[in-house]
Amino acid sequence: MSSTLPSISFAGLGLMGVPMSRRLLAAGYPLRVWNRSAAKCELLAAKGAQAVERPAELCDGVEVVMLCLADTAAVREVVFGPGGIVEGARAGQLLVDFSSLEPSATREMAAELEARTGMRWIDAPVSGGTPGAEAGSLAIMAGGRAEDIERVRPILAHLGQRLTRMGDVGAGQVTKVCNQMIVACNALVIAEVVALAEKAGVDASLIAPALAGGFADSKPLQILAPQMAESRFEPVKWHVRTLLKDLDTAVKLSREEGSSTPMSGLAAQLMRLHGSQGNLECDPATLVEQYREVKP
Repeated sequence: MSSTLPSISFAGLGLMGVPMSRRLLAAGYPLRVWNRSAAKCELLAAKGAQAVERPAELCDGVEVVMLCLADTAAVREVVFGPGGIVEGARAGQLLVDFSSLEPSATREMAAELEARTGMRWIDAPVSGGTPGAEAGSLAIMAGGRAEDIERVRPILAHLGQRLTRMGDVGAGQVTKVCNQMIVACNALVIAEVVALAEKAGVDASLIAPALAGGFADSKPLQILAPQMAESRFEPVKWHVRTLLKDLDTAVKLSREEGSSTPMSGLAAQLMRLHGSQGNLECDPATLVEQYREVKP
């Protein structure tokens, strides 16, 4: 089966990267992997992946190199740092970046990579969290040339239920910023709701099922409200630091575009306060603790 499929590489084996890579292996794709900590590579090597020592080696004999990294700095280091992808990239290859980055930085890096090597860039951030990565039901919002996105569509079909081209390079990242503005503000309001219900004597564990199907319903409500009501903060499925990074990106983008994002600006301040109390690596469900601690 694998002989008829394009070879792929994947860098960044975190909460999202591991299940995404597993799905590609299960679909029969020959897969090379790299991660800053080698233990994650060993986990996937046991399932048939080939681990490499440097990001540049991800380009050897593959058509598509995929990234799922923490932030803009991490992507820049893996692509352009010593031993980076730029040292092995060539024309005809595609880089598909699932990371959530600053749109302007994405455009700059894409232009530099193509100018130096001929390798083209697709920014393809995702939404759906680890459950979506495990189930292959992610929403993928992509920026890049239409023909490049169509070329990887059959591959990404194993990772997401929907792939939408939003425009040229950087458009996927703008769309992800919009997504994260909604998610992060929603998470903070859900924390307020659960804490208020508890203080008012209402069983907060009933909030999500009671509102299911109504105008207030959402996936964050159905996922976060039960976790918050039960103080169920483990295992960590996503991180406070991720939402804070994306809110900061939203505020920066709004300044660059001359737009106004007062709600997201306030959300960034509240998220930063929560993170400063030792919660950056915690699940966003812990946001409820911030409101439970408020004294009258």
